Amino acid sequence: MSGSTKAMGVLTVATLVVVTAYSATIGSNGWLWFGWVVLGMVTIGVIAARGT
Repeated sequence: MSGSTKAMGVLTVATLVVVTAYSATIGSNGWLWFGWVVLGMVTIGVIAARGT
């Protein structure tokens, strides 16, 4: 795994933590979760593309 791929994975996990904390304290926001899902899918796509 390259450095940029690891950084993207760390960003995805950190974003999950932030979105979860936001949802727990302020309330759920569908757009935040949608954005996180899109980021997660892009991260998985980058990992899959680097693996081949």
